[in-house]
Amino acid sequence: MTVPAITDPQAEPKYGDSWFQRKLESMLYEPRDAVFARLALKNLLIIAPLQIALYVWFSWWLAAAVWVVQIAWMAPPCILMLHNTMHRPFFKEPRWLNKAVPFTMSLLFGIPTGYMEHHVGMHHAENNLRNDLSSTMKYQRDSFLHWLMYVGRFLALIHIELPQYFLKKKRNAMAWRPLKAEAVVIGLMIALSFVNWQATIAAFVVPYFFMRFAMMWGNWGQHAFIDASQPGNSYVNSITCINSTYNQRCFNDGYHIGHHVTQTRHWTDLPRDFLANQERYLKEGCIVFEGIDFFMVSLFLFLKRYDWLAKRFVRMPGDTRTEEQIIAFLKERTRRIADEVPEGVVMNA
Repeated sequence: MTVPAITDPQAEPKYGDSWFQRKLESMLYEPRDAVFARLALKNLLIIAPLQIALYVWFSWWLAAAVWVVQIAWMAPPCILMLHNTMHRPFFKEPRWLNKAVPFTMSLLFGIPTGYMEHHVGMHHAENNLRNDLSSTMKYQRDSFLHWLMYVGRFLALIHIELPQYFLKKKRNAMAWRPLKAEAVVIGLMIALSFVNWQATIAAFVVPYFFMRFAMMWGNWGQHAFIDASQPGNSYVNSITCINSTYNQRCFNDGYHIGHHVTQTRHWTDLPRDFLANQERYLKEGCIVFEGIDFFMVSLFLFLKRYDWLAKRFVRMPGDTRTEEQIIAFLKERTRRIADEVPEGVVMNA
């Protein structure tokens, strides 16, 4: 398919000119981020009472209902709220909210407390190359077995490897900060297990592990297709997904190429950036899909349904390849990359 009309949101939600809205905007560096402040408050008012309810009236039926709201519905926008506010300054005043909001969201949803250090401090700095602890390069990226190895390494070693990474970079504060926060979260879960161990498993332990699996599943799809000749080029080590429900719920996160090229770009500007750079996308050999998200990309790869991916592949103007050629192109981009391949440039903006 050729580039379709963009149906993803291109501007922040509009709110009335109320006292509350003016107050929120005055607290923020970027008024467009009022949507995130509202979302954080909504999360607190909905999820915290549900977690408390599990301790008062526990049943596994109630736990299942809480998971639908907590994990399936409200967690994805929350993760991308944190993602955006970690890349750009958020609260201008009071500044302590810049630490309180991420930590509170971690407790509510099980999001890793070291998300900012891992994602901004390490992942974007290394750009999926070999020093990136979440790099997909050395794996066969249409293999579910390789994904299990990938996520297994993360779960087993991240609390060792991430501090080591920052200590080598002489960034000691970033080395110890996530470990201390994680110790608080785990200590809290242990303490609450003596109050009601079933409620603790439902409210905290299940989200804790689910979020780690989900985030690594998504990262796999984001960086499943890599040009082995230039793996450090953000145009060809990331993908973009347009016109999906995921983008509409999660602040245009599907525009991952544009985000890696300029990580501080505001989420409302990502669709326009994509439309303005179609010629560059064709020249670079970028991979863009329509109507699916990163999680579906990973699933289609594990099923080896390249035909499904090819049908959703967006052709930039001037792309004359056949569907069979597109399938061969996609398969080439998922091959594991040998150690002797040069890393290339870190960023090609």
